[in-house]
Amino acid sequence: MIPSESLRYAIALSQMKGMSRQVAEKLLLSCGDLDTLFNESAESWREILGITAPLSDETSREKALSAADAEMAFIEKRGITPLFFTDMDYPARLHECPDAPVMLYFKGNGNLNPHHILSIVGTRKATRYGRDFCADLLGQLSQSVPGLTIVSGMAYGIDICAHREALKNNLPTIGVLAHGLHTLYPSVHRVTAREAEQNGGLLTEYTTQQPILKINFVARNRIVAGMTEATLVIESPEKGGALITAHLARDYNREVFALPGNINQECSIGCNRLIRDNVAALVTSAKDIIETMGWETATRSDVKQQPSLFPEISEKESVLLQILHERGEMQINQLTVATNLPTGEILSTLLEMEFKGLVRTLPGGMFRTTK
Repeated sequence: MIPSESLRYAIALSQMKGMSRQVAEKLLLSCGDLDTLFNESAESWREILGITAPLSDETSREKALSAADAEMAFIEKRGITPLFFTDMDYPARLHECPDAPVMLYFKGNGNLNPHHILSIVGTRKATRYGRDFCADLLGQLSQSVPGLTIVSGMAYGIDICAHREALKNNLPTIGVLAHGLHTLYPSVHRVTAREAEQNGGLLTEYTTQQPILKINFVARNRIVAGMTEATLVIESPEKGGALITAHLARDYNREVFALPGNINQECSIGCNRLIRDNVAALVTSAKDIIETMGWETATRSDVKQQPSLFPEISEKESVLLQILHERGEMQINQLTVATNLPTGEILSTLLEMEFKGLVRTLPGGMFRTTK
């Protein structure tokens, strides 16, 4: 976790009007770190960004720092894990998304970067058909892909069904919220949310001081779509949040699946159109998802295999390995400067390298090779 003073700056930066991941990256690349950045003058910010107030305004900066102080008090009291976009525990798959949040807040014990992760979304007015399919699917997936993490939005209907069935089958589940972690909407799902904290967690980009706005529920869909490998839509009318999530997932080059339904049922119109328009692949069972994604099933993965002595290495991985061999342990910011690659690309590449056993993470956000 980043030091408290740097965390204060990270939260403040994320709350400044007009801030985005790209702007934050540009500022950090120019200044090196958060501490240096916030000790720069407003004039320096303007020179770096080539823009005027409010982003580079001193008053805006002080206001953001004050808000950050209040949020840090809440974080410490409630055991929240703050995740700046350069942190090693930040969802690495989000780095592939240009509109990923600068800052996230997580409460739970789950892994935000599991080997396999699937989002399940759908209508708030789920039918028995949709709920039964969700239950059957997660039962099958828990047997074939144990440890698969399920992501949804803690909303009524398919969302809460996905969370509950995941928990029932001992699959970690993460609820992406459209508000701060000081509350829960809808409140009737509070018990499920608490259970998710024990096997997964709750994730949001919003602080406790930000109001709950309708637009937040649309904005959070990009996190649901972006942090996962694939999105499954189980029932959707002609319009709705589930379809927004599906199209975002496709824009992020994720796989999209949809459950076909009765052409005369309103709750199946959206899914049937996703399939018709080749946005989503038709799914009728866990096998459809597993085969499309190329996931290993339990009958194969539970057999201990001899690891390859020569894992396939990409060009980016080769560059990072060479630098780490030459310089030893390094942090993300140092690797960004050394390679001139975007932070997001470095983090996602390092995640793949960890899976291959090429690098390991150390305290303080340091990385080094395993050999």
